[in-house]
Amino acid sequence: MSANFTADDEGKRVVNAQGDEIGVVHDVERGTAHVKPDPGMTDTIKSKLGWGDADDETYALDADSVERITDDEVRLGRL
Repeated sequence: MSANFTADDEGKRVVNAQGDEIGVVHDVERGTAHVKPDPGMTDTIKSKLGWGDADDETYALDADSVERITDDEVRLGRL
């Protein structure tokens, strides 16, 4: 699924394919969701998402990584 993010997605939990929370959609700019990662998220997961610099507050979410968007969460496919 290539996700189409809107302002309605702000505040939704972002979870991986196993349902573990990896962050929250902080804001949406021009159709791109920016995620504030969970502080406990590992560097391995960050690397797989292309979120290399651990000092950034938010990271752009690749819409192609999204499996589905529900009323409460953004679920990613396998990383």
